[in-house]
Amino acid sequence: CFQALKDIAEYYREVMNTKIVGITGSVGKTSTKEMLAAVMSEKFNTLKTQGNFNNEVGVPLTLFRLREEHELAIVEMGISDFGEMSRLGKIVKPDMCVITNIGQCHLENLGDRDGVLKAKTEIFDYLKEGGKAFLNGDDDKLATVKEVNGLEPVFFGFDKKNDIYADDVESKGLAGTVFTAVTPKGKMRLRVNVPGHHMVSNALAAVAIGLELGLDEKQIAAGVAAFKPVSGHSSIVETDRFTIMDDCYNANPVSMKAAIDLLATAPGRKVAILGDMFELGEKEREMHGQVGAYAAEQGIDCLYCAGSLSEEMYRAAKEAGIDCVEHFADTDALLAALPGLLQPGDSVLIKASHGMGYAKIVEALEK
Repeated sequence: CFQALKDIAEYYREVMNTKIVGITGSVGKTSTKEMLAAVMSEKFNTLKTQGNFNNEVGVPLTLFRLREEHELAIVEMGISDFGEMSRLGKIVKPDMCVITNIGQCHLENLGDRDGVLKAKTEIFDYLKEGGKAFLNGDDDKLATVKEVNGLEPVFFGFDKKNDIYADDVESKGLAGTVFTAVTPKGKMRLRVNVPGHHMVSNALAAVAIGLELGLDEKQIAAGVAAFKPVSGHSSIVETDRFTIMDDCYNANPVSMKAAIDLLATAPGRKVAILGDMFELGEKEREMHGQVGAYAAEQGIDCLYCAGSLSEEMYRAAKEAGIDCVEHFADTDALLAALPGLLQPGDSVLIKASHGMGYAKIVEALEK
């Protein structure tokens, strides 16, 4: 049944004429997918992956939603081992692909970031003829890719060496970021209404694809401004008592540090509720410690964490100077203690790997 699902999806993709943009990367796939869909919808009837349907079951189910009226599809593609991207690529056969970054994810299977690069770039073998790759040029691993199937990649990012880069970046804190996208076709002033440095990078990917597909500046600007993240992916929830940064869907060292950077810009007492990061391989405890120390460096006021690996996060944060820090055996123990740990006016970041079940912490605080 599993193989039949994939075979039928592969056939269905062949008979549909819809252009497809495939998105992969270690961090930011879902947010970039949502950003691209928001921008492309300004010109095209666009289908996008729902939620995180990005594996060997989710991708076929996404393709089965294609209808004749769809002019473009944005398909998220997630992997955790070698060969998976080849199997997904064979089904999707994207006309274009975006790789957001090469981070420390699924290291139990992929070994190190070079392994991650090798696994992610399997997608290049399945690009349609003449298909372009759009890569985050700020990523040291992706920057080494000189050509894809005989074509130069299009690089985006903050560094001015990229084909499309951000200039005059003006942070509005939790209200988002205003910046100028500098492109080979001119400059455009854009506003992302969601906070975070990484959201600007996601917007630059959308600018690059938008220009490739013939969108004008007005359409791109409107799409970027309309972007809203999926729940659990850097979404901001304001309640009567707290500002909640709901980033609980997944976690790795790169995304943890990006979320901590964002929390550091928030008003009031800055509280990080963090949990275990899974599938990090043999250096997992060391990586948890690095996150704890980073929280201290960024001036986070309180750190509450749960899970066996997060004990190292707790220890490192305490050693680095956070006085308000506590560790709990599991999510339920942390949840039970929270009413006595938080204060009205707190800005609260909630982030851990999906298996930690931190969505119930978000639900409890939203009440």
